[in-house]
Amino acid sequence: MNPDLHKSLSDKRWKMREAKRLKCHYQFKNRSHGSDKMVMMLAGYKDYLYPGVFGRFRKYLMPGMDVCIITSGKFVSEIDQMCEENDWSYLSTKENHVSLVQNVALSLHPNAKLVFKLDEDIFLCEGFFENMLRAYEHAKEGQYQAGVIAPLIPVNGYGHVRILEKLGLTEKYAEMFGEKPVYAAGPEHIIENDPKVAKFFWGEGGFIPSIDELNRMFSAEPLEERPCPVRFSIGAILFERSLWEDMHYFEVNMRYPVGMDEESICAYCVNASRPVLVSENVLVGHFSFGPQNAAMKEYFEENRTIFSDPEM
Repeated sequence: MNPDLHKSLSDKRWKMREAKRLKCHYQFKNRSHGSDKMVMMLAGYKDYLYPGVFGRFRKYLMPGMDVCIITSGKFVSEIDQMCEENDWSYLSTKENHVSLVQNVALSLHPNAKLVFKLDEDIFLCEGFFENMLRAYEHAKEGQYQAGVIAPLIPVNGYGHVRILEKLGLTEKYAEMFGEKPVYAAGPEHIIENDPKVAKFFWGEGGFIPSIDELNRMFSAEPLEERPCPVRFSIGAILFERSLWEDMHYFEVNMRYPVGMDEESICAYCVNASRPVLVSENVLVGHFSFGPQNAAMKEYFEENRTIFSDPEM
């Protein structure tokens, strides 16, 4: 086949696939200022966390960035009002698919070259945005071409092991939970299915300092980013718009409304040799994974100060 014809047909197929990955019914309250940096936060399902999560988000948000709160499969009046009060954009889709709503959000912010993606159960700490951008720039000097920059996250298949190592708690963890901690993601691992493990990383028992203290400790260390060798849970990440374009957007299959965004970006990063790099100097808190949520919600109601910013 003529190489030019082959390229033309390939481009046409990708354009059709990209169009499919944007096809949905949506409402968009546009308050974008055309910034080259944007934050999109998936929300709408854990409203009991909003005072703490959005309180931290407002406090630590870096000036000059566009913010778009996105809800998949529903319109939420509380979020709509919050966005109006804070001059944030709000996007909601009728179709419930987290890859789809993110694709649409990015398509509606064409000037955004750097993109922060957050989940509604991520508790930010001081300097998050500035330090993530600092890590992004520092990573350019290293041996890897970064696809994604991520913070250390205690309740995370990669982050929990690294934090145990940094704190010298690997043996204590193995003693308490009966198994050696391993770098691994997936619901079969206790970091993602056992609420006692989630509570441990939120400070239960007094072994792990607060997320704010950990963030202060790690942000004072020399700059370093390490490649993540396993699937990374993408509750808080930074990536370039060009990465999203190169991977032809997050994959959309309506039979699988959750998780395809993570699968798409992790697979692409490995295949394109543009790995997820985790900053040793930035930390955020992740509330819990699905199997832990019920027990952790009860724990949250009884221990709100653990999750609160001490200065708020």
